[in-house]
Amino acid sequence: MVHESQLGLSPQGRPRHATGLLEEAERAAAAAGGWGEVDLLAVGLGPGTFTGIRVGIATARGLAVSLGLPARGVCTLDALGRGIGEVAGSVPSGDIAAKRNSLALAVLDGWRGEVFAALYDAEGQRLWDPAVFRPEDLAERVASLDEAPLAAGSGAVRFRQELTRGGVRIADDSDPVHRVAARHLCALAAAARTGEDESEELAPIYLRPPDAERWRERDAFQKAK
Repeated sequence: MVHESQLGLSPQGRPRHATGLLEEAERAAAAAGGWGEVDLLAVGLGPGTFTGIRVGIATARGLAVSLGLPARGVCTLDALGRGIGEVAGSVPSGDIAAKRNSLALAVLDGWRGEVFAALYDAEGQRLWDPAVFRPEDLAERVASLDEAPLAAGSGAVRFRQELTRGGVRIADDSDPVHRVAARHLCALAAAARTGEDESEELAPIYLRPPDAERWRERDAFQKAK
C-alpha cells in the first residue's frame, strides 16, 4: 500500500467526505507518482450512510470521466470481510481457535438499531449476501452455524454484547480490523476487473430505503388518514 488515510470528523462532529475527499484522492495519486501512474479507480458502493455513498460514487465517476480512467465499485462489506479473513488466516493452521474462527462476519453499524452484515468463508467467498439485521436476529442466525465466526466492523463494536452471546469472537474496539481499509477495496477492484470502462456499473448498495423516502411515506399516510 503506497498511501492510505482516514478522514475524521470536523470540529463540529460532522463527516468531512464532501469537503476533503478530493484532496485525499490527490494525495494518494501523488504518493503513487502522479495520476499517470494510476490505471484503475476503486470506490466503496456501500452499504453505509446515504450521503457518504453518494459522495464517494459521484467523486469516482467525476474522476473517471475527467482523467479517462476506468472505475470499479466494491461492496463495502466485501472489503471489510477481506480484512477479517486476513486476520483469521494469520493464526497458525494447527491452532484450534483458528479452525473455530475460519468464518468471517463483516458487520457495519446501520443505525436505527440495525446492522448491515455478510458472512464469508475461509477463501473470502460470500456465504450470506449483504442484508439488514436487528443485532439480536443476527446473533440468533450466527448461533445456528456449525462454527462461530470472527466478526469485525463498526456494528460488531457497537453491538458486541448482543453478538458475543452467539459465540462470535470480536477484536478489541481499537483493533484496526474494524476499519474498512482502502487496500482491501483496491485489491478486490483489481481482482474483479473485467473492462476498460466500468464507471456505469457504480450502483450504490443501500439495502433499505433512505430516511427521506420513509418520511414522505409517513407524511402521505398521515395526510390520507
